Amino acid sequence: MTANKGLVLPHLPGVITADEVAASAAHLASLQRPSGMIPWFTNGHCDPWNHVESAMALDIAGRSAEAELAYDWLAQVQRPDGAWHNYYVGDHDGDRSISERKLDTNVCAYVATGAVHHALCAPSEHERDRRAQQRWPMVNAALSWVLAQRRSDGLALWAVEEDDRPWDYALLTGTSSIQHALRCGAVLAGFCGEDADEWLQAADHMRDAITTRPHSFEDKSRWAMDWYYPVLTGALTESAAAARLASGWDTFIMDGLGTRCVNDEPWVTASETAETALAFAAIGDVDTASQLLSWTRSHRRDDGSYLTGIVHPDRIVFPDGEHTSYTAAAVVLAADSICQSSPASSLFRFDLANPFDRGASQAKLGRRRTLFS
Repeated sequence: MTANKGLVLPHLPGVITADEVAASAAHLASLQRPSGMIPWFTNGHCDPWNHVESAMALDIAGRSAEAELAYDWLAQVQRPDGAWHNYYVGDHDGDRSISERKLDTNVCAYVATGAVHHALCAPSEHERDRRAQQRWPMVNAALSWVLAQRRSDGLALWAVEEDDRPWDYALLTGTSSIQHALRCGAVLAGFCGEDADEWLQAADHMRDAITTRPHSFEDKSRWAMDWYYPVLTGALTESAAAARLASGWDTFIMDGLGTRCVNDEPWVTASETAETALAFAAIGDVDTASQLLSWTRSHRRDDGSYLTGIVHPDRIVFPDGEHTSYTAAAVVLAADSICQSSPASSLFRFDLANPFDRGASQAKLGRRRTLFS
């Protein structure tokens, strides 16, 4: 690992160096608009989920001002009910223009994950608490909206159309991410002296459905995310997590290349490969995680960005020439989780006794069970 003015950046020789992490973060910063919005690419659209992922990567690389601006933009465009639309595009009015109006529960919940990550990356407890207090209203409104979209079985519907017409199913990937976001929100609540029992109970209920009632979810088993996301987010841990990762390896992994986005196409995406690395790091298998992350090097460009995907064996870049912000961000997040570099690096490490020990005092967190036990 390499230190720079007190900052420790992830450094994995042969995978991604500290200088390369810094270059990827600089690329993300170059995409950021004055409003704080981080689009997929120059003149592209922005979705709040991938925007948050990019903000987390900026924090890992020590670009806290840019990360704070990213969360400022989210607060400015948040709907009065606490939700966000699926896609926004740049304009001359704070980048508030909406290009897809659907409201996705997972997208809206993920802001809690980003907010606690931003707080944990603070250089002092005083600054951590300031960041938490600043983002509390946004996170509280977002998670309250998400929980208002639950079905009678306690699972959040995938999405709601702007006319309040809900989709009638829940997703395994989305629910895995939401239960993790609810636990992250509970940590933020602890920093702010707020109660989060309802969120924790909801998260426990969702995790129970993931582990015991898989029929509750729409079948999306074609997609790699449904394979690894329950592990990446701590819904499955220990032997159950290891068994799930082993069960899908031959289906989704193209050896030496990375993770297929879907099981019936030879399209390897660097973001899914990095997220698979996050999942293996989550159970403490950092060797496999590092190997997977090393395979993203074939996607890396000189400016620190990453090609979205490559179709094999002909090595066709698809979409043609596309290099997305969220792809570079996913690589940086995975490297940080493997290296345990930033104060928030344990956010996705469920092999550790407490994923937040490095960034938060036990007194502030309150009950230990409020996390992942």
